[in-house]
Amino acid sequence: MNAASMSRILLNLIADQVRPAFVQTAALCLRDGPAGPEVLLVQTLRLHQWVIPKGWPMKGKSLAQAAAIEAWEEAGVRGTVSDTPIGAFTYTKIKKSGLPVSCRAQIYRLDVKKVSDTYPEAHKRIRKWFPLAQAAQIVRDAEVQLLLDSLQTK
Repeated sequence: MNAASMSRILLNLIADQVRPAFVQTAALCLRDGPAGPEVLLVQTLRLHQWVIPKGWPMKGKSLAQAAAIEAWEEAGVRGTVSDTPIGAFTYTKIKKSGLPVSCRAQIYRLDVKKVSDTYPEAHKRIRKWFPLAQAAQIVRDAEVQLLLDSLQTK
């Protein structure tokens, strides 16, 4: 974690006090790989940055259930999702109108049991498994980096 990442976290916390962020949900998809735990990342549609699957809350679903649905739609994985968030991160989303909005995504752990090659966004997104250390280096969100770093020490 560098000074710029820490500054971004502090600015996000201050911004949340001035203008509350929109709530989103996210899935940290994990599996046991040959060399240890691995996390599944997907590329964003516009900028092709590596992120964890995330999305908006869904009517009639808990945030944990919505995170599991997002993991299926964006990455084609199913598994056991935690009932309580294991972290959160704030990011700026550019809406279709061009308006930037602050979003605060609650992160739910999803232990992957099944991976499918056919899923709703298979033709739109690239997905890839990464060792925790590598994933922590390539995700942009500092708070996700910290969460991935903390999982390496467990």
